[in-house]
Amino acid sequence: MRIGVAGVGRIGSMHASNLVSLPDVEQVLLFDPVPGRAYQAAGGLGDRAAAVDTYEGLVADCDGVLVATPTASHPHLVRGAVAARVPVLCEKPLAPDLAAMEAVVAGIEAMDGQVMVGFQRRFDPATVELRRRLRAGEVGTVYLVRTVNNDHLPPAGEFLATSGGLFRDCLIHDLDAVPWLVGEPVVEVYASGAVLVDQAFAEIGDVDNAVVTLRFAGGAHALLSASRHDPVGYDCRMEVFGSKDTLAVGVDEHTPLNSLEPGAPRPVAPWPGFPERYHHAYVNEMRVFMEVIAGRAENPSPPRDSLTSLRLAAACEESWRTALPVRTV
Repeated sequence: MRIGVAGVGRIGSMHASNLVSLPDVEQVLLFDPVPGRAYQAAGGLGDRAAAVDTYEGLVADCDGVLVATPTASHPHLVRGAVAARVPVLCEKPLAPDLAAMEAVVAGIEAMDGQVMVGFQRRFDPATVELRRRLRAGEVGTVYLVRTVNNDHLPPAGEFLATSGGLFRDCLIHDLDAVPWLVGEPVVEVYASGAVLVDQAFAEIGDVDNAVVTLRFAGGAHALLSASRHDPVGYDCRMEVFGSKDTLAVGVDEHTPLNSLEPGAPRPVAPWPGFPERYHHAYVNEMRVFMEVIAGRAENPSPPRDSLTSLRLAAACEESWRTALPVRTV
């Protein structure tokens, strides 16, 4: 199978490296709008990687295309691949704002396009197992979901201005994963945020620490927290409290927590960032994409689901600005 990668920045290069490691990938073709960048990236990936000069050439030569370019270019590139009847895996988000995303999703559905959105937690083995147990009733009635989403070090300044902000860039993963796990609509959102790490966040109208409360239709709640700085390491975990069991994802020797209980173990090599923490998820995402291309698997991350998480992120921003809860249905 030949897979194209559009965009060879940090994320695109990571995906390309994962793809060339898979035995079922015959060739990985790379395109980047920066002249020479794709050829340089291909040179470091071995004989199964090659570069092309245009996105149209990439689409024409591939069985599926992975879009990892800057967000503003996603709608155009996704539409181009869908029009050519080529399956797409697009890094989140599909579009930079809600109106644009609604238009993209409507267009994909009108053309019956095959598009997967890259929310990597839907491919994380432990998270997938948690969803299986929830669906099987092994947790019972869900009382509460609690998540932590902390960067080890704040992102670079040039990234912040185009990131979309903490709610849309960082917490969007929780806003996707938690409703997907619970299986109920969110009816109300309340969010609060502060600038505690660096005033650079305030200068662009963002926050670097935030908490969010979600209330689900059945009465369960979720408590989400995020920070742009954790001095111990990257921390991304989830706990689900139910009437039959309490389950956790992301709690192991890498979890950057220093317990004060006597004899408690210290964290061992905490993850430095999300690529390391979710390495298995990203590799599995590539495998699943290939199964979807081949028609052997259902799309586990369809475009319409990404509308849900972006609407919740917008509700979080409104709640943060107004200091009031926001109804979402």
